Amino acid sequence: MTSPFLKAGHLPTLATCFLYFDLSFMVWVLLGPMAVLIAQDLGLTAGQKGLLVATPVLAGAVLRIVAGILVGQLKPRLTGLLMQAIVIGGLGIAWFLGVHSFAQALALGVILGVAGASFAVALPMVSFWYPKEHQGTALGLAGAGNSGTVLAALFVPTLAVAFGWVNVLGLAMLPLLLALTFFAIFAKNSPTCPPRKTLGDYAAMLKTPDAWWFMFFYSVTFGGFVGLASFLPIYFHDQFNLSAVHAGYFTAACVFAGSLVRPLGGAIADRVGGTKSLTVIYAVVAILLLLISPGTFSPYITLALFVLSMIALGMGNGAVFQLVPQRFGNDVALMTGLVGMTGGIGGFFLAASLGYVQQYTGSYSGGFIIFAVLSFAAFIGIARVRLRWRSDMSSDLATVRI
Repeated sequence: MTSPFLKAGHLPTLATCFLYFDLSFMVWVLLGPMAVLIAQDLGLTAGQKGLLVATPVLAGAVLRIVAGILVGQLKPRLTGLLMQAIVIGGLGIAWFLGVHSFAQALALGVILGVAGASFAVALPMVSFWYPKEHQGTALGLAGAGNSGTVLAALFVPTLAVAFGWVNVLGLAMLPLLLALTFFAIFAKNSPTCPPRKTLGDYAAMLKTPDAWWFMFFYSVTFGGFVGLASFLPIYFHDQFNLSAVHAGYFTAACVFAGSLVRPLGGAIADRVGGTKSLTVIYAVVAILLLLISPGTFSPYITLALFVLSMIALGMGNGAVFQLVPQRFGNDVALMTGLVGMTGGIGGFFLAASLGYVQQYTGSYSGGFIIFAVLSFAAFIGIARVRLRWRSDMSSDLATVRI
């Protein structure tokens, strides 16, 4: 018997959006696994290393707003093709000319941010194809493309040691060209794509309190995920004196766990409700980060705690996006851009703060504690808004499972 989910949407678009998202995410966090080698070549401080890996995250955050607007104007397919072409061109220039200074490395980070903005293309494109009862599963599967961070952590350090980190920029173009080809052939815009919206419509969305709540919630779940995915190679190297390759393997284990469970997080949210899931998730993340913060455990116990943290954050990413289409069904592209932007800002804050806290205090403890406090604040926030959504019968969420 054919699954109702398989009947409901457009499987080729879902599959190609996953591939596009996956390889874009691989490139988005490319600097993290190479940061140890780049820092050695360019003579970077701890704070500069943090800023190096945080810059693509911040650029991706800001550019998600641009991508959200373009999706509303040009439709997802054309927007995705244009963005992928920009990333491939930028990598080609950096590979051909080389990267010789910290400023040039930051400029490269901005280009890689375009790959991070793919989030605001792939998720709306999939969402438009699926009914509300399958949104968590569909967006969880498409969003599992953040597993591209696993590919970066697993293979990039070895390639960088073998061929030089600048040459990795050229090698990264090859899978992106493959993804571009598949996306161009198989990805289709849904016939239910909403009509174009004006800039006034986008500005009006920011007047909605729930929009700000969703932005905050995702800044913790996705911000924690991508911030750790970008910074953990540096943390494992500096904290435990691991080689760049060994630190990459540790990071790959963490991001693989977080990526693998994103569809599960969406599916569970479909069953029990996104707010119920997030209430547990934020509490777990806060506790785990507080346990990690002193830095007193062995490398393998620390790795286990980070794996659990990334599992919780990955499930949280799926849960947040189970709720977004329920609350903003006709504005998914816009809200994906807004929510994705603040998710990236959360990741930038975590990665940058870890670097500068270590530079000025000699320890990473303060950075983890600050983010644990943010997670606890999200725990309180999701509990409060759930009560309001349930009591306000005019809310779009009053009659669905949240």
